[in-house]
Amino acid sequence: MTQALFYLLSPNGENTALSDMHQLACRLAEQAFSKQQMVYIHCQDKSLAFEIDELLWQFEPSAFVPHNLKGEGPMTGSPVEIGFDRLGPNKSRQLLINLADQVPPFAVNFGQIIDFVANDDQHKAVARERYRQYRGFGIELTTHNLATHPLNLV
Repeated sequence: MTQALFYLLSPNGENTALSDMHQLACRLAEQAFSKQQMVYIHCQDKSLAFEIDELLWQFEPSAFVPHNLKGEGPMTGSPVEIGFDRLGPNKSRQLLINLADQVPPFAVNFGQIIDFVANDDQHKAVARERYRQYRGFGIELTTHNLATHPLNLV
């Protein structure tokens, strides 16, 4: 059964919250890669996909995460693929990190989903709708409040 984990972000300004969310998504992709999981990062649009690609390139060399934008890179694909279309990844992957406003139609094809709730009213409302959509797909849902239980991603 597919499981989705929502990370509730700490209170910040909107721009900081989104930046924190993108950084956290990249760190979680790094962690999944270190566990030899294949990851797909689904973005809202092409601009965000390029931003996430650039963030992953900025990691320290010792923390390099092999990644590519969908349609680029090796034929077999990198461990982390970044895309924004409605078709999803080019091959089967275990983890979906969703950075889009909507639940992608291919979400049920993953064993695990990570999603986020930025701590402002507008983003909370959009996240609540995604939560309802996941539940409608029969996906098991859990939350992790980063304000009370920070992650230690080392």
